[in-house]
Amino acid sequence: MVRWLICMVLLIFSLPSNAWVYPEHRQIAVLAIQQLSPEHRRVLEAIWTQIRIGHENRLSVSIVDPRHGLDSETLDLASWPAIAGDHSCSPEQMVNIILDSDWILEVDHIAARLSKDLAKAKRADQTLNAIRNSDIRLQRADMEYATRAGSNNVHFLLARTEVDKTVEDYFRECLKEGAPLNALGSYAYYHTKALERVVQSKATNLSQEQRSAILLAALANEAFALHFIQDVYAAGHVAGTWGNAAQRKGTHDHYNEAGLEVETWDNERFVLTGDAYMRPVDASVAAKAVQRSLEQFCTVMLQETSEVALPSDAQEIIPDTFDVCSNNEMPNMAFDMGLLNEVLMSTPMPGLSEGLGQLARFRTELGPFIGASSSLETAGLRGGFSPYQHEKALIGSIEANLIFGLGLDGVMNKAGDGLAFIQLGWRQDSPTTSQFVDPSLTYQGSSVTATIPGRSAYNLRLRMPFWLIPGDLILAAPFLSWMAPQTFQGMAVTAGNGGLIPWQSGISTPIGRFQFVLGREVGLSFYGIRRIRESLVIPDRDFSQAFLVGYRSTKWDFPFLEYQPTRTFSNTQSATLKLQFSMGVDIPHREKTIAPESASRVELSEIWYLGMRLVFHWRHYLN
Repeated sequence: MVRWLICMVLLIFSLPSNAWVYPEHRQIAVLAIQQLSPEHRRVLEAIWTQIRIGHENRLSVSIVDPRHGLDSETLDLASWPAIAGDHSCSPEQMVNIILDSDWILEVDHIAARLSKDLAKAKRADQTLNAIRNSDIRLQRADMEYATRAGSNNVHFLLARTEVDKTVEDYFRECLKEGAPLNALGSYAYYHTKALERVVQSKATNLSQEQRSAILLAALANEAFALHFIQDVYAAGHVAGTWGNAAQRKGTHDHYNEAGLEVETWDNERFVLTGDAYMRPVDASVAAKAVQRSLEQFCTVMLQETSEVALPSDAQEIIPDTFDVCSNNEMPNMAFDMGLLNEVLMSTPMPGLSEGLGQLARFRTELGPFIGASSSLETAGLRGGFSPYQHEKALIGSIEANLIFGLGLDGVMNKAGDGLAFIQLGWRQDSPTTSQFVDPSLTYQGSSVTATIPGRSAYNLRLRMPFWLIPGDLILAAPFLSWMAPQTFQGMAVTAGNGGLIPWQSGISTPIGRFQFVLGREVGLSFYGIRRIRESLVIPDRDFSQAFLVGYRSTKWDFPFLEYQPTRTFSNTQSATLKLQFSMGVDIPHREKTIAPESASRVELSEIWYLGMRLVFHWRHYLN
């Protein structure tokens, strides 16, 4: 249990916060390519034709496939920026995945389906369900999807530290060696590497195979760069990267959906949205930056250059190998700021870092917490602890508990639920509505004659997501957390989003969220474990004699369905009201006949029930 919690805490610091979703990345690239001049478009088409040789079964005929859809068997150039960064960690890895892997085609099909689902969504809950379904499918197709981002903020803009920081100072801060990896720096690095490869492709002593390899490297570097210049136009990535993981994730999600007014370095103003909420105007603004970058790429290809030597190092021919998932700092690189400024000046100015004038921060429910819980429950049962009692009855209860847990809600999307907690408290039950006397008699009973009199219990409740079967993450943690930590993190993320068979993922509706939770939570109530046992009256078969029996029992509660109204989360506190439907069994043990003393031991049987609980949770997050 402890090892599992440690791994979950580590997962908090490697949360995926990608910008545009795959179909949005591709849509931006398509728009940018369509806006190129005929001359520049011909350059790209010529390069594409050359690098397709030998890969005709994987790369589409055109750089923008007009037949791209749910059953596409090839990938076009417009898809490459969507694969970069989110489904690969370097240009070299991206090319290997595009050309050699089978799963990337499945990712492309999932993206096409998401595009259709988002287009049909008219309400917020429909959008959430589309994102949820897509993330579940993507995690299944690409096992590293949720954990690939690592612990850096490479998809984000660095926050400004001063309101009067000049554009030159800010760009220098983003691009300098040792700076935290960031979207502008990553774009500048890979775009510069792309232009270098274009120049190298003009060497006169190249074979056709060598020229194709260098052009493939150049185009891969450029596509990888385009992913990050697209990212800087997502609202959640403009707000700045400071704050703990919960603040970064919550702020990212809030501004992507709610939108953010921004001003660019060249004094343009507009409103941006973000991931899965992209509007035509967002795509248009981002596409202009992509278009300028591609124009530079094509212009260098058209320029006449002096004699260039064939690179002697094979590493200079393959796509760049700098890994944005495992590195956290900008590498040493000389940049042509004249060229870069043509693209970077139109990017949004990021929000200020923490302090006076900062953008409002939001947070999601991530991290350790303490809290309190109370509930009201009513349950239906048949009979009592005697095998001769079969009358239907109702019983009510109230609870008061303390909670200690770890919030992992919404790791990938708002439909996720990685909540884990242990809850300790007290439970008080009412008497049952049935009586221990012969039900055929017209007898007005009271709580004294109830089949099960009022009683109290100590309460214990555990909640934890599971990958395939309840408890599997706890069993796997001692082995996978050190043998294969990435595999274990992938299992944990999948568990938080409904499990390997994703039937436990939250379902959003206009009135709130429903979720099947069987196996995710279990409650235990311990009756009669104090010095004085619980006691009740048990009749014999024909109700001619009664026995006073002392006993202890353990009541198991298994929730199977939850309903939670739409809610908001503010700062470090969360209050949740939810309706829970459950089933369970009350198992008696250590029975002792108290009266009459001469009577033999009375055997009690278990009671099965169905219940409904109204639960109030209050949590205070410690981070």
